[in-house]
Amino acid sequence: MKELKIGFLQQHNTADTVNNIERLCDGIRDLAQRGAELVVLQELHNSLYFCQVESVDNFDLAEPIPGPSTDIYGRLAKELGIVLVTSLFERRAAGLYHNTAVVFEKDGTIAGKYRKMHIPDDPAYYEKFYFTPGDLGFRPINTSVGRLGVLVCWDQWYPEAARLMALQGAKLLIYPTAIGYESSDAPEEQQRQRMAWQTVMRGHAVANGLPVVAVNRVGHEEDPSQQTNGIQFWGTSFVCGPQGEIHYEASTDEEESIIVSIDIERAEQVRRWWPFLRDRRIENYGDITRRFID
Repeated sequence: MKELKIGFLQQHNTADTVNNIERLCDGIRDLAQRGAELVVLQELHNSLYFCQVESVDNFDLAEPIPGPSTDIYGRLAKELGIVLVTSLFERRAAGLYHNTAVVFEKDGTIAGKYRKMHIPDDPAYYEKFYFTPGDLGFRPINTSVGRLGVLVCWDQWYPEAARLMALQGAKLLIYPTAIGYESSDAPEEQQRQRMAWQTVMRGHAVANGLPVVAVNRVGHEEDPSQQTNGIQFWGTSFVCGPQGEIHYEASTDEEESIIVSIDIERAEQVRRWWPFLRDRRIENYGDITRRFID
């Protein structure tokens, strides 16, 4: 048994980015002092979820990578001796921006990054206005705690993304995310959506024989345009094992700072019992790259 202690922060966000970062840094330090070896943060954790409106002024929130935030989080990872998964608004060039996960090694260096590939465009989630689809592919990131398959939010609905990470040797699937309730939906529909979100990722765990970590924000954020009632982020951050078994599930409405210990080698045994990769009929999957099979 090889135990990996995973820490995550489920937090609310405000318009004060300095305060958001300070609270995150305090939380990361606390998790490390409690023994976390790998710490995962939620999507776009430095700021409010600005994609509720389409405003060119919000591009001012973006920054280069490397840049000010990678300096902060890199120093912190080195100080604490942890692997740290962050989620930043990347300014690649004028008019070219990405939703980018950056992973730091224990020495503070950037182990790798992933640019979000699947970009939603729904009421209150106008991400296509801000983010160019990623061009780094679905590539796991090598770290001292294992090969991490880091994806971001909307990617969580796509089995192809999880599978491609697994096929390249990912030992863990990680999803920083920011998702919540649409206020006009009935409570029953809201719960169906939340459970579908968790269920699909547990399905990725089962189909690929890998643990999954999903970290979501919590709390209510107003819609600056006042066209909607804002987003109530549903929390429910969770860690599950390679059979989809829940190790921990956070609340829907409270901040949490959690450490979950998992047996990182258990996936080996599960894949021996259920050798899904062995039984794939890859010679018959050619049409999967088509948009739709008419």
